[in-house]
Amino acid sequence: MVQYEQNSIFETQKTHNIPLAERMRPKVLSQFIGQSHIIYDGSLLCRAIRADKLGSCIFWGTPGTGKTSLANIIANSTGSHFEKLNAVSSGVADAKKIIDEATKRFNAYGQKTYLMLDECHRWNKAQSDCVLPAIEKGIITFIGSTTENPYVSMTRAIVSRCRVFEFLPLTQADIIKGLKDALARDVILSKQKITVDQDALEYIAETCAGDMRNAFNALELATLTTDMDKDGTIHVTKLVASQSMQRKALSVDTGMYYDMISAFIKSMRGSDANAAMFWFARLLEAGTDPLLLARRIVIHASEDVGLADPQALVVATSALTAFQNLGLPEGRIPLTEAILYICNAPKSNSVVETLASATDCAINNPSARVPSYLMDQSYSRDTETLDGVPYKYPHNYGGWVEQQYLPDEVADQVFFHPTGNGQDTGCRQPKEHNPQTTTSNAHKDK
Repeated sequence: MVQYEQNSIFETQKTHNIPLAERMRPKVLSQFIGQSHIIYDGSLLCRAIRADKLGSCIFWGTPGTGKTSLANIIANSTGSHFEKLNAVSSGVADAKKIIDEATKRFNAYGQKTYLMLDECHRWNKAQSDCVLPAIEKGIITFIGSTTENPYVSMTRAIVSRCRVFEFLPLTQADIIKGLKDALARDVILSKQKITVDQDALEYIAETCAGDMRNAFNALELATLTTDMDKDGTIHVTKLVASQSMQRKALSVDTGMYYDMISAFIKSMRGSDANAAMFWFARLLEAGTDPLLLARRIVIHASEDVGLADPQALVVATSALTAFQNLGLPEGRIPLTEAILYICNAPKSNSVVETLASATDCAINNPSARVPSYLMDQSYSRDTETLDGVPYKYPHNYGGWVEQQYLPDEVADQVFFHPTGNGQDTGCRQPKEHNPQTTTSNAHKDK
């Protein structure tokens, strides 16, 4: 009896030491919250998970959006063997051991193996290459989880064999639903008398940046550090929630907050330095994350100033870097300099207009062929691929030469229309060109 009580106390203490976010990790799809663009009744991902036919994939998104939770749901619902690795602490030897065991299971029983790799962007080429044959043969089904863009941070060979699912920051409604679920279902919180004000829930949802783990941590801290009332109730107010999030509660409602963000953006675009600085200061005093404002400044240096004054982007990115190194309160000074620079700079939106036009054209012409003289000549090609037209090396012609660079299908398209504001006057191309072919450069006309 004593031994039983000791074990019971030990298990209870062990449970209390597990963070709320881990205790609330969903075990089945019906408990999963968020990502409604990929997780909904009848979606490809849901059908594949329920049928145990999920192929290799990569879950990409910011922290606390459900990547690991969905991988655990797959582990709980599959009849296949499931292995987990963390790319930070594992190497080629760990991967080879799993592959060897997976191969034996596959050959003996026809059973495939899921390999869940957390922080998969941390694997180098050698580590990635060692699992490729197993993925191609169907012995391993790879599931990667990463906060970094896999198209940039991971080896192309792995990405090309996976379907990439992007996980978006959770909405405020998702966060509030998760918090209410925790209060109702958590093995610890549900056994206590806890009252959380609606504005406290909304505050956590607004300030957790779409991160459910961050929201759970704040709720748990709030309940653990709040004294009980006389009737034994733990009452979590907005003040308690703001202290738990370690951020100052906004002195405005949600609608007003977004209105002020909009006013700040439009004041910079409208070249009103006084208004831009007022809204900047108002937002900071209301508790807005300064990095959010710094990112908006960088965006508008390109979106609204652009080529009219390219130096604006240099000033904005320098201000962002300075703030990251200085923090508050001194970091406000370089951000102010960037705001004033953007407000006083000439304006041009040719950058975003050009991007939109070129993107639309690229989407509508997916089969447009690269002109033969622009193709990579570093390896041999079929003679049918080349049409005999030589590449003209611009430096052999004084720096510029008339030559078609667009595919034939869109050769007449013009995406860039300079506004004429400031330095946004377009590409300056000489009217006359005298060939200046030199011995050292002549070989480049290929």
